[in-house]
Amino acid sequence: MRITTTETRTLSIDIDPLVLEAARRLIDSSQRRILGLVGAPGSGKSTLSDALFAALGDQTQIVPMDGFHLSNRQLAILDRAGRKGAPDTFDAFGYRDLLKRLRASFGEETIYAPGFYREIEEPIAASIAVASPTSLIITEGNYLLLEEEPWPQVREMLDEVWFLDVDRELRESRLIARHRQFGRTERQALEWVRATDAPNAARIEAVAGNADRQLRWSGSRIRFKDV
Repeated sequence: MRITTTETRTLSIDIDPLVLEAARRLIDSSQRRILGLVGAPGSGKSTLSDALFAALGDQTQIVPMDGFHLSNRQLAILDRAGRKGAPDTFDAFGYRDLLKRLRASFGEETIYAPGFYREIEEPIAASIAVASPTSLIITEGNYLLLEEEPWPQVREMLDEVWFLDVDRELRESRLIARHRQFGRTERQALEWVRATDAPNAARIEAVAGNADRQLRWSGSRIRFKDV
């Protein structure tokens, strides 16, 4: 299935049928399940999430980890603004609690989750509605597999976690384009990738082996690495 999406540029994504079928098997009319998509910054997690959502229909909803970014005000108070995107710049406990609530409330109530908006570089509370009949949540984020607390508690809320791998050169070129699109100069973008994105990516990739499945870009196609 081919989906066209835009973030920093138009990307054409071709989901391997085996990937799509594996996601579809998680849909269960008797309970709510949560699929986690994890990968380094720029690996294409949001692109894959959007494509799966488009393919699977209204039984699914995307609830990204990025909605739990600390606000710029809090980052300034904590002196962490220069490391925005690092694990301690997220409300990980709040994210865990939302996932727990999502698991427990299937068929009972609409739940409102926060989203993150790059146009303003801020989260907005209650901007994503998860309807009560939604049976599959797709949540994507960088740190779903980290072994430091409280991230293992986040992992416990997920039925499966898929790691999305991509060549470093391609991933970093996407990041530079993204940073420039949202206001950084080329020099600032390059420095942010070097000083912030690269160390975060190393931490994420170090625990990739803890994922249930691993995916990889092959041109514009996303496929499982073990198939």
